Amino acid sequence: MAVCARLCGVGQSRRCRRRQRQNQQDQGSDSDMDEEEEERIVGHRQADVGVVCGGGLESDVATAGPSSDACEYGSGHVNRRSLLDHTGPAHPQSLAELPPELLVEILSLLPGTALPNVALVCKKFKQIVNTETIWRRRCTEEFGMKEDLRKMEVGGVSSRDLYVKLLHPYRHILGLWQPDIGPYGGLLNVVVDGLFIIGWMYLPPHDPRVEDPMRRRPLFRIHMWESKKATVECMYGHKGPHKGDIQTGKKDEFSTKCNQTDHHRMPGGRQEEFRTWLEEEWGRTLEEIFHEHMQELILMKFIYTSQYDNCLTYRRIYLPPTMPTDLLQPGLFKGTYGSHGLEIVMLSFHESSARATKLTGDPNVPAGQLTLDVDLRRPVVLPDLEQQRNIEELSRLVLGVHEQVQREAEQQEKSSNATGRGAAEGACGGASTAEGAEADCGECSDGCEPGPSTAGPVEAQPFVLPLGVMARNEVYPRTCRKCFYGTGLIAGHGFTSPERTPGLFVLFDKDRFGFIWLELKSFSLYSRLTDHLAHAQAPNMERFEAMLRNMQSWTS
Repeated sequence: MAVCARLCGVGQSRRCRRRQRQNQQDQGSDSDMDEEEEERIVGHRQADVGVVCGGGLESDVATAGPSSDACEYGSGHVNRRSLLDHTGPAHPQSLAELPPELLVEILSLLPGTALPNVALVCKKFKQIVNTETIWRRRCTEEFGMKEDLRKMEVGGVSSRDLYVKLLHPYRHILGLWQPDIGPYGGLLNVVVDGLFIIGWMYLPPHDPRVEDPMRRRPLFRIHMWESKKATVECMYGHKGPHKGDIQTGKKDEFSTKCNQTDHHRMPGGRQEEFRTWLEEEWGRTLEEIFHEHMQELILMKFIYTSQYDNCLTYRRIYLPPTMPTDLLQPGLFKGTYGSHGLEIVMLSFHESSARATKLTGDPNVPAGQLTLDVDLRRPVVLPDLEQQRNIEELSRLVLGVHEQVQREAEQQEKSSNATGRGAAEGACGGASTAEGAEADCGECSDGCEPGPSTAGPVEAQPFVLPLGVMARNEVYPRTCRKCFYGTGLIAGHGFTSPERTPGLFVLFDKDRFGFIWLELKSFSLYSRLTDHLAHAQAPNMERFEAMLRNMQSWTS
């Protein structure tokens, strides 16, 4: 109560001496001050007005135009004449004694979640907090709304209602999400788009055009156009928006539900739905796909994904943090995966390794799995162009490093086993292991080049794919910056018998890299996803790595 009293400028009796003296001055009554002290007070008051207005009092009054008498709350500046004519105290003792336009500017800086508490202080603050200028600014600064909110206010929906009933309640679903669609996964981006909150499903370009921009399809939207409360609509299907629902239960998880799934059906039945889906997903008809195995994979994906009817569960994902020592900017990339088409991966850096995790997957290697693991401590120096065309020469280089990695892993395992034995036995074993490790290090220093520094520009070198290596993209970069040893994850249908197989990671430029799968004799080209993704950065590396572990557990 005492804090409230100080803010409002009144005492417990609401008739404090300062308020009485102020009222007496406004009514022109006699005061107990002598003439000299009154002149001194008035002089101070005029000086204060001049300081606030940014200039001398006389010059400000002389230069003020006829339109400067009106001051809109929250306009970004304070009208000088309004301050001059203000009848409040010369030296305000509380916020409540400030001019309303100043209060609007001050309260506009507070987060929207704090404003309801401010409105409880007194009647004046409650009136100020209801000013549309404040809520307009909160919608713009906190949620990046670029729409002219005054148009919506004319339609009967205030900026305050927009914030309180739409933006704030659904703020937790903004950002990147991965849908639970079995092995296929996906990428959903929930954003404030105009006067809507829209969930956009991101789809890779049509195979094999990996460098084309991403495609987007709306799955749901939330708005306040038709009523004074937020309305959720399902956007799936071809019959326009219809009733839907969103449930937010667990942290970093939400679910969508369509209440009118008949809107997803087409007059021609499942055949027409399949033809339409195929054209949207692959950009061609089934007759144009001659590979029988690919036809089976496509039909399998349609049957599996269409059964959900946009009733899905989503789990939050983050973009990887960026470090100064990273080989290139981490982020999302589109990559070619043979008969499975284009898939989306997330490239991240972890000390001396680079990892690519699938956000979209297939029946062999599902979404959430670590598709590439690159050892940045083991660079590979490419031979000249003639030898690069020889698959046996490339295999010799990469497999040599792979055998070295396996030997070091065996030595490390022996060392850890020896540590668990008795003291004398452990000391002896440790000595022999150390000698073996030194010998292996000597071999590595002879056969492997030291890791190149990531700082500074690196001269490009010619690059060509070996003969016999299949590539979905015949047009690929002919120069590269660096190459490293790495492993790729392969598995049978249903993620059976998964194993990591050696390969070559090729860095082309800041937006493209590739991977040669030696065992499969195939090449995958990856191109950066350049769309701006808001509300997606990981708070820290610990949260990001925990998210990666959870992603793998979802599909393992």
